[in-house]
Amino acid sequence: MRDPAASPRGTVSGVCHGTLGELYQGPSRAGGDPEIAVVSFPVDRHSWVYFTPGATAGSPYPGVLGEKSATAARLFLAHYGRVLPAGDWRVHSELPVGIGMASSTADVVATLRCLFRVFSLPYDVDVVVGILADIERADSVFLDEFALYLSGRHRVVRRLGADIGFHTVYVTEPGTVDTAAVTPLLLDHYRRRGEEYQRCLTDLVKGFDSGDPAAVARAATVSAALSQEVLPKAVFGSLQHHRERFGADGVFVAHTGCLAGYLFTARPRAETKSDLSAFFHSLGHQCTFAQGGYG
Repeated sequence: MRDPAASPRGTVSGVCHGTLGELYQGPSRAGGDPEIAVVSFPVDRHSWVYFTPGATAGSPYPGVLGEKSATAARLFLAHYGRVLPAGDWRVHSELPVGIGMASSTADVVATLRCLFRVFSLPYDVDVVVGILADIERADSVFLDEFALYLSGRHRVVRRLGADIGFHTVYVTEPGTVDTAAVTPLLLDHYRRRGEEYQRCLTDLVKGFDSGDPAAVARAATVSAALSQEVLPKAVFGSLQHHRERFGADGVFVAHTGCLAGYLFTARPRAETKSDLSAFFHSLGHQCTFAQGGYG
């Protein structure tokens, strides 16, 4: 039987994971004029984009796609010199907007992956990065591995593999963060604390290179603490204070978002999850458990 995903009459889909903020966000190197470098923390939460050719003959860029995804579609078609057939778009996302889960980037990447399948073209990371560069500062969710990534220049500095993963519990604080608006504050902070960030990044990379998730978690905690000086999270102090009580290996945050939580190298027991839920409830939050990373 013919694969419906390969049929011009069948629905095709593109899917992209989001993030739980970052394991590291800071300068790529100490000294000089800093740039924002990130090691995004992938999470098992996704954006989906569906296209069914021939379903309708409406606008090729309906509002359902969202402005950035529609722009990505136009850039894709222009790059390949293709014309989108009449059809119907549908989208679905598990990623809330504006809290640090890379929702807009995941939407764009899911749209592009869908279009690669519509036209039976091989997935080309360079094309995806080029289109993202024309749209927004981005996370490296277009990769299926960790990477040190210059989010403004859209350049992968170093790939870090897919061997490390974590069990997580996290909460979302109220509000949203405008990344563009806080960028000058971040860069000034990086200039002041460049040496501390460099030590943190060195330890993080060593942890990835040695396949040591506990070392990665320790470095992520340092990065989160440094971030607290410029974009503080209200729950961070409580997380740090009670980390050993729950046996967590580290603390992570969405550095320019509203997420904060614990990293565990082993799955927490059921009673620990109950204790964690009660702890976060006492802080005024409903917590969420999720798998992060790849290992």
